[in-house]
Amino acid sequence: DYKEVAFSNYCLRIYYLFILKAELRLTLQLACIKNTHMRKTYILIILFIIIGFQAKAQIFEVSFDSNVMLEEYSGNVLLYLSKEKKSPKDIFVGLELTPVYRVVVKNLKANESVIFNDNAISYPVELSNIERGEYYVQAVFDLNLGDANIGTSSGNLYSEPIKIDLTKDFDKIFKLKANKVIQPIKFNETEFLKELSVKSNLLSQFHKKDIFVNAAVSLPKEYYEQPDKDYPVIFSIFGFGANYKLHSGRNTFLEQLGEQPTIVIYLDGNCPEGHSTYANSDVNGPWGDALINEFIPALKQKYRTNGAFLLHGHSSGGWTSLWLQINYPKTFAGAWSSAPDQVDFRNYQNKNIYDTNNMFYDAKGNLLADVTIAGRFPVISAKDFYRTENVIYRGSQLRSFDAVFGGFDNDGNRIRLVNIPSGEINKNAIPLWRRYDLSIILRDNWSNIKDDLTGKIRITVGTSDNFHLHHAVKLLEKEMKSIDANIEFEYYAGDHFTLFTEEYKNDGINFLLKNYENWLNENK
Repeated sequence: DYKEVAFSNYCLRIYYLFILKAELRLTLQLACIKNTHMRKTYILIILFIIIGFQAKAQIFEVSFDSNVMLEEYSGNVLLYLSKEKKSPKDIFVGLELTPVYRVVVKNLKANESVIFNDNAISYPVELSNIERGEYYVQAVFDLNLGDANIGTSSGNLYSEPIKIDLTKDFDKIFKLKANKVIQPIKFNETEFLKELSVKSNLLSQFHKKDIFVNAAVSLPKEYYEQPDKDYPVIFSIFGFGANYKLHSGRNTFLEQLGEQPTIVIYLDGNCPEGHSTYANSDVNGPWGDALINEFIPALKQKYRTNGAFLLHGHSSGGWTSLWLQINYPKTFAGAWSSAPDQVDFRNYQNKNIYDTNNMFYDAKGNLLADVTIAGRFPVISAKDFYRTENVIYRGSQLRSFDAVFGGFDNDGNRIRLVNIPSGEINKNAIPLWRRYDLSIILRDNWSNIKDDLTGKIRITVGTSDNFHLHHAVKLLEKEMKSIDANIEFEYYAGDHFTLFTEEYKNDGINFLLKNYENWLNENK
């Protein structure tokens, strides 16, 4: 666990200090020696210490086959190891802690090797210091062509997993060759489930390449039988890690508002940095404007919508539904936000980013948990979560937050909330993040937006959320009560993954139905 890793790192640092002190002592002695023979002897001793130490590093040699790519490769190469997962590149980053390593290469030719040793960017420790034993191991060359998760990103090169035995024989070199290409996920279109892909000029101009806003469109069973009938639309936004190509059509409880069938649009928000949350972002680009000004007009042109648009999402999708409702209140008639990501940054991963100095430790020096069981029992520490993502540098949860809420400095470098490896808060990130603190936005702007938002927002969350999200919701509720904002809050027994009982779904649908009826009355 993380305590053993911390102790291992501590011992390793002591050993490094011992070596450095020995080298320094010998160097100082060498400077005082006049005798040529003795000087040569001391030089040999220094070289023996340095070379002897470095020669005992664990080494992996990784290359890619010319059959999968002919041109030279520049970018990040990742090495995944796991004792349990037979395809280690497919880990859920942050929730599955396993050794991962990264090396940056430039102009690497096919069949040339990149060396992974103790100089690689590493988690939890250097290759030579991970626990000995049998591992499945896999390498990935990240071409970063648009998908989020590196291990499953379309176009990336990867090696078939092999099983190795790591012993104390550091002279043994393990070789892997990437000879496979990750294929795009296929969308299984049916009579009532269609794919809609809209090229966004806004996003394409921002990224200087073609970017599309993609979704699945679930049509009511009556759609073709009643060609003159129009339908309300519910936008269902998946949480982090989901994919509209795989998961669309499962939220069948959204297909009906009372007696009224609906069109359901499944959005997932996947982008290279993780989840776009359909927010306009310094890093990801204008995803919100692209959805409103480009995707929705294309949707209305292709399918028979009646102009009523409602929102539902869970987790990162829950935060997205709130963001869209607040920022585009005239477009959407109501939003049911389920277990949203942090809605008040006074509780972000259970820390107040505005007054804390460190995200890894509490005031007593104890490790803080990012992931819990039942909201109380620590499972994964913030330190492990952030350090894993420091290796797997994009497409993961905390890096996704950095991309949405953060930005760039004057030199074009990313401004991230947390400094690695110390865990200290980067105070330059705070003004950037404040722009996305929903509690501040609602509190400071309620007098101007209340006419368009009153009664349109419902926030529900479990009382034992695994990611501390209920604490942030309670802070937001207190703020909204203080300004008499008409926003619904409700808490249910359960955690982040056990909320969706029949009662929970029915309560949410009834809220959306009420807002749809209000929309009908206003648009007679």
